[in-house]
Amino acid sequence: MNLEMVGGFNQTNLLISVALVMILMVISRIRKILNESGTWAAAIMGLVVAIGGHWTWLVTLLAFLSAGFFVTRWRYDEKKEMGFNEGEDGERDWTNVISNGGVPMLISLYAFVTEDWQELLPIFVASVAVATSDTFASEVGCLDNRVYMITTLKKCEPGLNGGFSPNGQIAALVGALLISLVATALGMLVGAEALSSPVEFIVSISIIGFLGCQVDSLLGALLENRGYIGKGTVNTLAIATGAIIACYFHPIIGF
Repeated sequence: MNLEMVGGFNQTNLLISVALVMILMVISRIRKILNESGTWAAAIMGLVVAIGGHWTWLVTLLAFLSAGFFVTRWRYDEKKEMGFNEGEDGERDWTNVISNGGVPMLISLYAFVTEDWQELLPIFVASVAVATSDTFASEVGCLDNRVYMITTLKKCEPGLNGGFSPNGQIAALVGALLISLVATALGMLVGAEALSSPVEFIVSISIIGFLGCQVDSLLGALLENRGYIGKGTVNTLAIATGAIIACYFHPIIGF
């Protein structure tokens, strides 16, 4: 197979994409990563991302799903006792899939229409980096008692929207860095033009992912706590913000 950054209905892209989605559905149900509705939503979204964008984009999204599952299950019994658990066993549903993957999916559809998989790669990766950064911050930070409200910097209860902690912030940066490294490795494999300067790509994506996580906290403090919007909307807006930042600062990402 000729591996290159050509998405859409390219034969290689189609074969690898379908295979990846089938594997996703099986593992998701066996490991209880997603419930039934979440699995079907992820499968549909995965196909759109892979065919609209590129199979490496789907792998990047799967890296987020896998890493998110890992941090969700980390010290899960403690989270369950504190009421910070997702589902009964950490599984997530279709609403979580849509709120975290909706923006990356739209970017993939735009790439399909424009056939511009090269220049949209950093935008896509930045959006996934924000989702990963936020998930890591939430799942690790909720177990840190040193929590402060982002708008006032005053101490607050763990798990409160808009709260941040030292451990959560470190985890947020690690999550964004993880996605940047995965995307860099995949991009180099298929000869992505955005990877002409891998170090700049890794640094910029990591920073954007981390910043997007802070936007999520701000929206949670200012809007979600007041009942104006829900958690899913907060996630979507924060991820979209990361994509917009990546668009604005694209020269930093190696164009």
